Amino acid sequence: MTAEKADTIRFLMGDELQELREVNPTMTVLEYLRDTAGRCGTKEGCAEGDCGACSVVLAELDGEKRLSYRAVNACIQFVPTLHGKQLITVEDLKLRLRDGSDTEALHPVQQAMIECHGSQCGFCTPGFVMSLFAMFHDDRAGKAGWDRPGINDSLAGNLCRCTGYGSIVQAAQTMRNYGTTDQFDRRSAETIQALDGLRDGQTLSLTHEGRKYFAPTTADQLAELVMAYPDACILAGGTDVGLWVTKQHQILETVIYTGDVAELHEVRETEDTVEIGAAATYTEVQRILAGEYPDFGELIRRLGSVQIRNSGTIGGNIANASPIGDSTPVLIAAGARIVLRRGGERREIPLDQFFHAYRETDLTPGEFLESIILPKRKPATKLRCYKISKRFDQDISAVCAAFALVLEGETVKSFRTGFGGMAATPKRATACEEALTGKAWTRNSVEAAMAALESDFAPMSDMRASSDYRRTVAGNLLLKFFLETSGDTAETRLVGDKELAHA
Repeated sequence: MTAEKADTIRFLMGDELQELREVNPTMTVLEYLRDTAGRCGTKEGCAEGDCGACSVVLAELDGEKRLSYRAVNACIQFVPTLHGKQLITVEDLKLRLRDGSDTEALHPVQQAMIECHGSQCGFCTPGFVMSLFAMFHDDRAGKAGWDRPGINDSLAGNLCRCTGYGSIVQAAQTMRNYGTTDQFDRRSAETIQALDGLRDGQTLSLTHEGRKYFAPTTADQLAELVMAYPDACILAGGTDVGLWVTKQHQILETVIYTGDVAELHEVRETEDTVEIGAAATYTEVQRILAGEYPDFGELIRRLGSVQIRNSGTIGGNIANASPIGDSTPVLIAAGARIVLRRGGERREIPLDQFFHAYRETDLTPGEFLESIILPKRKPATKLRCYKISKRFDQDISAVCAAFALVLEGETVKSFRTGFGGMAATPKRATACEEALTGKAWTRNSVEAAMAALESDFAPMSDMRASSDYRRTVAGNLLLKFFLETSGDTAETRLVGDKELAHA
């Protein structure tokens, strides 16, 4: 049955209800703020979600009708995705005193930045302030506040050219000295009521100059729309699609947004599996995946900033079929399967069979990725993943490798691999796997598998690495995995700024 449709984008900007019609469906939030709303505190730096100068905060209701605040990059977020949310910019942070005067009080975050001398030229400052604001409202810090690794991670998506980060870190450490609550806490009941009132279950349906945008709220509505518009661009977090617009200047004729489909954000556990909805963000899945596979949790931390992890999805990382997507090698090595849906029909296939050629997948017209089924780690399984990039954090991989090993005594019972950056698709190294399966887990066997690995891939040379470099690194990562999983000595690896011990 066709769902009722709404033709108006409705959201809160600060405390004020905004209703937008006839909007370009791929106008970015940054463009809207600066060119339409006259809010120029939010800056454009890179227009690709790297520098953080455009950071804003979105407040949404979680499943228990509590407010969740998350920092995102306004430069690659499309305006229609604001529907049903609260948009908070740096202009909203100052509190106008209700004493009959025009005096404004600074937010604790702003006061801390001033007292700690956290700004010089000021261009990046609004983005830092908004990232700090999101931290201010994040319950994970607890009463003690953020520790240094947490601060580093939370601010890693914001770049500063002139101040240096020491004073900004100090502001993060001391911001709660200037207040532990703010006007958003005091107005939370009103905000929750307002956002709850914006939820009507209708599909947002926009038309602008012949271009269409749909935001269904159920998986059934999504399935119906994808069948009706099989050539539509399916938009999840926009961390890739946003760049098609801002960097490649593509015109997207029809967009179907998955981010408002509650079922696709669900993460369900069974005794043996974790089933991840295709629209679940990295932030939503990181904790549970790190609990099953600690290396996977750390890889998610490294693949992008908090702003990117708050928007980007594992489903999107798979469906865009990039050969350098970081989540797919780990999922392949772990034996993940995916559920594809077309109308009311579903089919399940191994993830490693999904990719056919560069950017070509097993999806048929009218079909979409609904969920990912990840086997839980068995006690005997050793899984490690490795990301090689020019920068340690938030950089595109030259090579990403994952290995999953099960030993029976000293013999390899099973061995699975997953590689990114080595071929036109994410891919297993089948010759390497065959060379090890059933063999003794020794350096000689591993070196033979390293030689077999040469026949698995013919990687290209590009700006990130040469073909020879990639082949050498791939073999060395296998050797590294052997050294980390051999002998009686527990191996300790650095995760962020903390140590993670592997038996």
